[in-house]
Amino acid sequence: MRILISQQAPSKMTAYEALQGKFKAELTFRPFFRIEALTSREFRDQRVNLPDYTAIVFSSRHAIDAYFKLAEELRFKVPETMKYFCTTELVAIYLQKHIVFRKRKIFFGEGTPESLVALIGPKHKGEKFLIAKNAGSNSEALTSLLTKAGVDFTEAELVKSVTQDLKDLDISSYDIVALYNPADVKSLYENFPEFKQGKVKFAGWGKSIVPAMEDAGLSIDIQGPTPEAPSVARAIELYLQQNK
Repeated sequence: MRILISQQAPSKMTAYEALQGKFKAELTFRPFFRIEALTSREFRDQRVNLPDYTAIVFSSRHAIDAYFKLAEELRFKVPETMKYFCTTELVAIYLQKHIVFRKRKIFFGEGTPESLVALIGPKHKGEKFLIAKNAGSNSEALTSLLTKAGVDFTEAELVKSVTQDLKDLDISSYDIVALYNPADVKSLYENFPEFKQGKVKFAGWGKSIVPAMEDAGLSIDIQGPTPEAPSVARAIELYLQQNK
């Protein structure tokens, strides 16, 4: 049993012990892409002026690093009055790398667009928001809610996904391949334009990956997360138990 996980190997392999023990699985961890900050030149092409915004929405640590890197390159001193809205507490805490953490200007949701829009509410509706996003990503779930709420916002790409070289891998030799991000699908076909799924079973992890896999014609055999399978390791384990 050979399983390919399109991410870095975790520091602790506890979640994967059942696969290695019960099913003698040979696990390969390999990121299909990396995240890079846009250059100041690439950012300028969007005609977004950082000083125009009084609040910013972050959904990843990469976007936070990119924002402060761009601010420095563009010689924009981020004001202390800037308000930061983050999708989760983990993302919010990462802001400490760049600013003094003050609750009065840092807010975080529960990982859903609805929780983020609820944070803004009437109290912060008067701010001018910059929505930091990954190049090519779809943020409609959030922006549709912001529009409905009458929030003044602009989207700006701060980071991009860069395909990694995977040509040393024999994808078809794996029994299961786990993908997490639309950029994983893009990388798969950029590295292997002639790839045919054949007998390879695919795990699609997270809501955003499903449309990308379906558009590529990939059949999704394992999907999640679910209450029964909160991790991809557990989902694969359950799948293998049910399909012995």
